[in-house]
Amino acid sequence: MPRILGVDLPKEKRIEAALPYLYGIGRKNCLKILAQAQVDKDKRAKDLSEEEVSKITAIIQRDYRIEGDLRREVSQNIKRLIDIGAYRGYRHKRGLPARGQRTKTNARTRKGKKKIIMAAPTAVAK
Repeated sequence: MPRILGVDLPKEKRIEAALPYLYGIGRKNCLKILAQAQVDKDKRAKDLSEEEVSKITAIIQRDYRIEGDLRREVSQNIKRLIDIGAYRGYRHKRGLPARGQRTKTNARTRKGKKKIIMAAPTAVAK
């Protein structure tokens, strides 16, 4: 099981499908990295040699921001928006969609499970 920058890649998957397990590396960047490292994209992760793994690691370290650094940068950007009082920061703080989506219906992913509103008890007539 190859380990790149502290992340274990699934050994049975092709390297083009295994590399996006790194946070910050998507399908498109993965193909660019493999082309630069001159590694066949159809090769299984378990079949990579140490030399190929080191080439891929060197390219990623040189050209990309991934894992902890990227997560930290994203959270700092959100914190900055909240601190300056921007509309997008307000939406992040409230847990609502920040990019103009509707919230009357849908938006369940951001808003969470639907909250049930209990009806007020009615007066019982005697």
